Amino acid sequence: MGMMKEFKDFATKGNVVDLAIAVIIGGAFGAIVNSLVDKILMPIIGSIIGQSFETLTTKINGVDVMYGAFLQAVINFLIIAFVLFLIIKGINARKKKEEAAPAAPPEDITLLREIRDALKK
Repeated sequence: MGMMKEFKDFATKGNVVDLAIAVIIGGAFGAIVNSLVDKILMPIIGSIIGQSFETLTTKINGVDVMYGAFLQAVINFLIIAFVLFLIIKGINARKKKEEAAPAAPPEDITLLREIRDALKK
């Protein structure tokens, strides 16, 4: 029974739950980016260069090297990295604003300072 309680405590800790949610959202975000790249961006780029990226191949010693699929993966990565950069930049800017605003001192500290200043006079 003790092991089950330990597992329950572990599984319900904030960090584990937060990580699980992040993984699920990350997977969904990756699917959105893949769809954007595969269904929207690559057809537009393909129409500009005159052929689909899926057909971009070259032969090396009789073996097909499909570099078009690699280029699609690189574009997926760059888009995901850029969006994550923007998200992290926004989070850091918000944290700096929160850190910049100093908290008002507690009332007892304020009263002690007033007493100190009054005694100096």
